[in-house]
Amino acid sequence: MRPDPFPPDEPQHAWAPSLATSRAAAPRKGRGTVQQPLPRHQAWQREPVDDGWGGAAEDLPRAGGRHGPDALPPSEPADDTGGADEGADPAARHPAGQPGTAAEPLGPEAVAGAPDRPAPLQVAEADPGPAGPRTTLHPVRVRRMLSSNDSPDVPFSLSLNPYRGCEHGCIYCYARPSHAWLDRSPGLDFETEIEVKTNAVERLREELARPGHRPSPINLGAVTDPYQPAERSWRLSRGLLELLVETGHPFTIVTKGAGIVQDLDLIARAAALGRAAVSISLTTQDPRLARLLEPRASAPHARWAAVRRLAEAGVPVAVNAAPIIPFLNEPEIERIAAQAAAHGAVALHYTVLRLPREVAPLFRQWLQDHVPERAERIMARLQSMRGGRDNDSDFRHRMHGEGPWAALIAQRVEQAAARHGLARRLPRLDCSGFRPPAPPPRRRSAAQDTAQVELF
Repeated sequence: MRPDPFPPDEPQHAWAPSLATSRAAAPRKGRGTVQQPLPRHQAWQREPVDDGWGGAAEDLPRAGGRHGPDALPPSEPADDTGGADEGADPAARHPAGQPGTAAEPLGPEAVAGAPDRPAPLQVAEADPGPAGPRTTLHPVRVRRMLSSNDSPDVPFSLSLNPYRGCEHGCIYCYARPSHAWLDRSPGLDFETEIEVKTNAVERLREELARPGHRPSPINLGAVTDPYQPAERSWRLSRGLLELLVETGHPFTIVTKGAGIVQDLDLIARAAALGRAAVSISLTTQDPRLARLLEPRASAPHARWAAVRRLAEAGVPVAVNAAPIIPFLNEPEIERIAAQAAAHGAVALHYTVLRLPREVAPLFRQWLQDHVPERAERIMARLQSMRGGRDNDSDFRHRMHGEGPWAALIAQRVEQAAARHGLARRLPRLDCSGFRPPAPPPRRRSAAQDTAQVELF
């Protein structure tokens, strides 16, 4: 049985992740990281040892869980291509003549009747160049969709994620460690090896139809973004929203993807009945910084446009100024609050940067690559809000930190929100309109069909 891909936090002292187990490489345009820390659940690891015959890094395996202990990394020249444009035509990402591409539509119909682990589909980037990093979509079938939690610092108890991994490639993403449970690296694999839950709508329908289901707002995007580039082809998020609207089930969405406006018809219909709300994450208004921090997420101006369109359609929208990183995007708190109000948002949220497990060394390397002159100062301030450590998973202050600097950030957010008339929470949603769907027809197994035939 496969382990839960999204387990609860483990104590930080249980292990010490290190980028020493990943192949050193220069940063690549369009990717959050090129590092490949080995999945922490692998039974084997390799460490670099210089025996005088050459560079130690040359003998390291490529992490990702699909390679044996004797595998050697391929030679990959640095990519000088840009990231995929959030507004680009999906056909541009699927060259004609390849399986699962524009010539052969990529979507649930392409894998109907596929086994639980079909062959992955190669998805090319827009003009990737001769050796550019490619995104691979792995169609998978899952047993369930809904995840529950009782965390006191999370504003929902039910959530679902149609994709595992996220092509947005945000270097700070707290979901990166979840990829280790898939036997893949939380580094570059998290951005390039994406699992697509092809039976997501079918499984959710089954769960909503159970007699014991009690409606509570379901969050889409708690772990990985439901409007990452794969959604343009698979449309799983839309299928899930259609089911939620059909059954009158309340839902919330958290995203950095401007593609959410493609589903505005469904979201606005639910919002008119008090059953939907959206949070748009806006880390920075500086497009250059956004391109480095979250290389394949929608550009800041596209996210602001999405906020305005949602608000004009009557959808309650919050702007999530997260994560706040000292001396990097922290000076923008007040400006983000002002723009949130100007674009029609009704609430302002924030979190302070968290660095769980493999995220800490990945982020440290990112600092050295892009802002080395500020790296030491940023980490010192973060640690001052985390009890002297890179990360603190205590529910009491893991989201906002503790100490005088954390209190100062909280005070600035509160004052900025009050100045612009922004609430700190989205309105409560109505759960009274939920009507369970009809359960899907049960499929007969091959053994049952054989037994039935033998009767005749």
